[in-house]
Amino acid sequence: MAKLAFLGLGVMGYPMAGHLRAAGHEVTVFNRTAAKAEAWTAEHGGAHGATPREAALGAQFVMACVGNDDDLRGVVTGPDGALAGMEAGAVFVDHTTVSAIVSRELADEASQKSLGYVDAPVSGGQAGAENGQLAIMCGGSEADFDGARSVMEAYAKAITHFGPVGSGQLTKMVNQICIAGLVQGISEALFFAMESGLDAKKVAGLVAQGAGGSWQLSNRADTMVDNEFEHGFAVDWMRKDLGIALEQAQAMGVSLPVAALVDQFYGDVQAMGGGRWDTSSLIQRFRKLHGQKV
Repeated sequence: MAKLAFLGLGVMGYPMAGHLRAAGHEVTVFNRTAAKAEAWTAEHGGAHGATPREAALGAQFVMACVGNDDDLRGVVTGPDGALAGMEAGAVFVDHTTVSAIVSRELADEASQKSLGYVDAPVSGGQAGAENGQLAIMCGGSEADFDGARSVMEAYAKAITHFGPVGSGQLTKMVNQICIAGLVQGISEALFFAMESGLDAKKVAGLVAQGAGGSWQLSNRADTMVDNEFEHGFAVDWMRKDLGIALEQAQAMGVSLPVAALVDQFYGDVQAMGGGRWDTSSLIQRFRKLHGQKV
């Protein structure tokens, strides 16, 4: 069992840190809103630190799951950042979806302090975090990855190493590009089914068993038909992720026409007040375009 720190107790981090504690690890948490950290320790035991540096003191691995590039820099760098409290040989493991650029930047800072760094964004959403069934895509040295893997297994169903630091973030971009195209296609298909007079849920149940099947279709079709979106991965976060992917693609000289178009469609959903709706709310664009209630 390891001495760990976990920074960021949002809808993902809170249950992830809980799985680490349930696995028997010694866990100290940090959250910008101290009340959330206090609630976590009341539920799971362990301890909480007033700053990332305090939480990271003596930890063999420091895990983080925060919002974006700036949030990550805020908990990693500076006199109160995690790197200031970590001892040589410890490893920082970042589960935040950020740019590959910031991952490499922070890994360089960690290296100057003889610290390891693994970028390890996750896929599986809130349900995956709560059930300990996340897919984790990693970048970093083999040694750092091998050490971190044994800890991450507490909340993962699949963990894969893709190369040096930044490789995990690039893989997460691939994941989000896939999701964007899938959800748009499912939205078009389900709306077509409903307008055709078919039982869209029944249709989705059959299609999901064939070549048109996907996790999104199996897990989101019913709620899309029922006009329910107060769950899952928020549109605001998806636009953040797609923005990272599109910026990376531009730097590489690669065209992502479908992802760019779907990003605009998510902008339409935000304009409808759906920034916190699940990403499957793309179907709401069709309802609005056809004068239906959204």
